[in-house]
This record gives sequence, C-alpha cells and structure tokens, in this order.
Amino acid sequence: MQLSHLAESLIGSEIVRLGNEIKDKIRQGSKIYNFTIGDFDSKIFPIPQELERGVIDAYREGYTNYPPAEGILELRESVGKFIGQREGIHYGPAEILIASGGRPLIYALYRSIVDKGEKVIYAVPSWNNNHYVHFVEGEHVKIDTTPEQQFMPTAAQIRPYLKDATLLALCSPQNPTGTTFSKAELQAICDDVAEENARRGPDRKQLFLLYDQMYWTLTYGKTEHYNPVSLRPELKNCTIFIDGISKVFASTGLRVGWAFGPAPVIAKMKAILSHMGAWAPMAEQRATAGYLLQTEAIDRYLRHFKAELEERLTRIFDGFMELKNQGYAVDAVAPQAAIYLTICFNLKGKRTPAGKVLATQEDVTAYILDAAGLAVVPFSAFGAKDAPWYRLSVGTCIKEEIPEMLGAVRGALEGLS
Repeated sequence: MQLSHLAESLIGSEIVRLGNEIKDKIRQGSKIYNFTIGDFDSKIFPIPQELERGVIDAYREGYTNYPPAEGILELRESVGKFIGQREGIHYGPAEILIASGGRPLIYALYRSIVDKGEKVIYAVPSWNNNHYVHFVEGEHVKIDTTPEQQFMPTAAQIRPYLKDATLLALCSPQNPTGTTFSKAELQAICDDVAEENARRGPDRKQLFLLYDQMYWTLTYGKTEHYNPVSLRPELKNCTIFIDGISKVFASTGLRVGWAFGPAPVIAKMKAILSHMGAWAPMAEQRATAGYLLQTEAIDRYLRHFKAELEERLTRIFDGFMELKNQGYAVDAVAPQAAIYLTICFNLKGKRTPAGKVLATQEDVTAYILDAAGLAVVPFSAFGAKDAPWYRLSVGTCIKEEIPEMLGAVRGALEGLS
C-alpha cells in the first residue's frame, strides 16, 4: 500500500512505544520500576483539589460544547495574570492561545513559521524537535550537548548557525535532562538572536525563538528559571512560549496548554488549530481559568508537590552516585528541575551472566530492564544516537521502592563481567 512520503518516513513516538512495551510486561506479571513516561501516577500525585472541583462543577453546569478556537476569554485573561504575577512578563488575550496541551501548539508554531528547506536549530537531546522539523520538511541543525555542559546548548555552539536559520527551539527546564539555562548563558543566546534580527532588518524574515517552559515552576534548591523576554524585552516580538498545566499541576490528562507571543504569530497558530480541532475541553478551560487566580492555593500545592518530587530525584541521584563511587560504570547529573533525572549506564562491552556481550546501547537498555526491572528512556529517543545516558522520570515513583530499585540495579551491575 502506497502512502504519503510523510507517513512512510515519519517515526512514531519512541517514548510512547517504549511505555506501551513496559505496560505489557507489567500486565504479564513482571516487576518493573517504570520510570519512562513523563506522566504522573494520580494516586501519588493527584491534581489540586480546587482544580478538580472546578472541572466537576463545570461539567455539571453544562459546559460541554465547543470552546472558541483561541480558548475562552476568561482563561486567556487568567493566563496573562498568572505569568504576569509569577514571571513579570505581560501578555494580553490576543497574544495568548489555548489548546489541548503543548503538542498541538508546538506543531502549529512550526507550521506557522517554518517553510520547506528552512533551518531549525535545536539541541540534542531534546524532546520531539527532530519530529516537528520532519513534519515541516525543514533542515535539521542539531547542537550536540554533553554532560559537562549539563546537556544545555551554549551560545558559542548556537552562534555559527543563526545567520541562515528561521527558528531556534529552546527548552528550559529541559526535557529529557531536567537541567536549566544559567542566566548568563541564556542572556548570551538572547543577545545573539537580537543581533541577528537587527542585521536582517525589517524587510527579511526574522529569526524566531521557541521557548518551551512547560516545567518552569518545578525548580529545586538554588536553581532559578529564566526566560528570554524578562532578560531581553526586545525579544518579545520574536519569542513564542509554550506552557500549560500538564506538569505544574500533575494534570497531563486535562489537556490544557497555552502559547503566548506576538499577536500575528498567535493568530496564524489559531487558524491552523481551528482546522485541527485540537482545543482544550470547555469544562477544563473553565476550571483552569478559575484556579489560576487562586494564588494561595497554588502556592500551597506547589510547596508539597515540589518537595515530593525533589525528594525522589535526590534520593535516586544519591543512590547512583554511591554506586559510581563504589566503582560501577554508572553516573548521574544532579537534579535541577522538572520531573527528570539524567542517569548513565556506560556498560557497552560488558558480558552478562548468560555470556552475552552488551555490544550496543540497545543491549544495555534491554539488560537493565530484564535484570533490574528498571525501565528508563534512552537519550537515543531524543535524537542522541547511541549515547549511554537515559531519562528517568519520577512521576510514578513510589518512595518506599527506591531502595529496592537501587538494590536491583546493583545486583544487575554485579552480574556483569
């Protein structure tokens, strides 16, 4: 059967595929520590009670019809107040677009900005940029990052490619790494973007900046979140933010996301989404509009939520560092933000108890899953080919099982020669 070139060449979500495989193993009775999907176990991390009541009330009141294509006005106004209060950046309703999570917004942004053959700059590893560039038939400009730079792209790496690029896609806190931009590094990147747009002048297509900050509220310790427009207000006319409730309120299934940026871009994104029908449900929009104005309730929820996430990330990080200090070929990056821990299994060339040589990173991934029951996502799913690094998500992590999981990892490592 012959299909379109896009259909034939597109790769489905590796993370979703892996997650489905793990669920099958669990259904078959295997003991799996499933840290793959960037989601939450609602029994461990329920959504805020006020938000839940708002959703239920909205359905009972009959808000089950189509919402406006741009999102209800009350929600766009609440989003504007929320980001104004917490980030000090100000956007009106015409500069804000609501959709069913961040994915359709990112897709609509790519479609609105990037033409076939135009260059898109993005870091590797990063979430799904490789697929979105493929959707629009753009030219991939990949910036390879390293653990020494905490897997965040630097201004020095990006600068040589800005001259001919249409879009620079950034994410902080970063998915999959759980790391963030420093203030100085993001300022340097912003200065380069501003300089490039000044060089192009008003008659040429400008360089746009996509800033995915879906995890920006989830920072730990001394880590601070920075955004381009706060640091460099002159970038407001070329920066489009992606945000929403999915991660900040453990509300992935409610499907309420928003983009904010220049009104002309937002209008085109709205037009694209109007044909896709990727709207957030009316009841959830109503509930979110009310909840975003409840400052004290949000602060109370985040204090508990963040503390629980940070405890899990820190305990697993400490466990991996203990294994490393004992001579095992593992490593980890200290957690800064989000729900992710970056871990490393540098085990290629090792031999299993059954005599199999772990010749590839895929072999390593399979061994860790089979021998330790640990399911994590390899960075190859985020564009970094054959890297020994992995994303571990704690959204489904049961605290009491952390010592048991670390013991299982230790046992798997001890079995190698």
